[in-house]
Amino acid sequence: MTFANPQFLLLGLILLPAVAIFLLWASKRRRQALRLLGEKKLIDRLSDNLNWRGRRWRSALRLAALLLLIIALARPQWGSEVREIEQEGLQVMVALDVSQSMLAEDIKPTRLDRAKLEIADLMERLDGDEVGLVLFSGASFIQVPLTSDYMTALSYLDTAGPNVISRPGTVIGDAIRTAVKGFDPNLSSQKVLVVMTDGEDVETDPVAAAQKAAEEDVLIYTIGFGTPEGEPVPETNQYGDVIGYKRDEQGNAVLSRLDEVTLQEVARTGNGEYYRASADGAELDSLLSEIDQLQKAQLESRFETRQIDRFQIFLALAVAALLLGELIPDRRSEQSFPKWKTWIARSSGTGTVVGNEPTVESTAH
Repeated sequence: MTFANPQFLLLGLILLPAVAIFLLWASKRRRQALRLLGEKKLIDRLSDNLNWRGRRWRSALRLAALLLLIIALARPQWGSEVREIEQEGLQVMVALDVSQSMLAEDIKPTRLDRAKLEIADLMERLDGDEVGLVLFSGASFIQVPLTSDYMTALSYLDTAGPNVISRPGTVIGDAIRTAVKGFDPNLSSQKVLVVMTDGEDVETDPVAAAQKAAEEDVLIYTIGFGTPEGEPVPETNQYGDVIGYKRDEQGNAVLSRLDEVTLQEVARTGNGEYYRASADGAELDSLLSEIDQLQKAQLESRFETRQIDRFQIFLALAVAALLLGELIPDRRSEQSFPKWKTWIARSSGTGTVVGNEPTVESTAH
């Protein structure tokens, strides 16, 4: 037998002795209170039909009910069964690079705009899967937690840009780790991470982050935006208008190049695929084809073996113990105890007993 919530057993080790001590103390206090009511012989006569044994049994049954209730809370399990579970769809997290280099125009209208269009298209073509959005540049954060409300996710996607993160740079490794934290570990559905970036990262180790994610059963697909030849990186003002291009210390234009080697290695480590973004968006069709296959595999794995909960047995026994304790009377019935009546009649010296009932005779002269 195993327990799903064994911590309740530890609670029982503390609670049961405390309740037992309290019941003993309460019983002792009741007896002491009776002795204070009057003469001992009189009190003994008046309380002779109290059901002391029944009260002890009631206390024992209450303790037993508490023990059974604690065991039920611990969820005892034994045996196993194969159950058909509901299809839960996929969990898809999209990590979008919003660094300044994504404003390069080697993919029209810009790398970032093209990536946002593909994300919107992806959401429209998913069927019941949950989608989340991570934004990153020099830092990363979850912009939209996993949701099936695509309209809300799209509204947040529209505002994504370099201005949402003040720290410059590109931290793909951190973005992967942030996205993994956004998955729901309580769901059995497949976890899919789609990274959309130009791949330039000199601050983190994306491959190591991908390896860690793969150990948590996360599939990683990467889509590279840009060209290996590179494109100047625009500089914008607070309104998003291009006011020039980045230049190095010698005054030369800074080029942002697509790092396909890194993105291919990240996808390979994450058991996924790498795609280069194209003008016609063919890479999205390939990605959705992969996702469709994952959905079919999910449908085929809808049976799982689970331990059988047996807490119902202990809960029923606890209720039965409580009900049985309430059926025990506080006093014994008059018919069961003729001896004390006979003793009272005889001790007075004035009574006779007819059958089991004493009759008191008048001694007045």
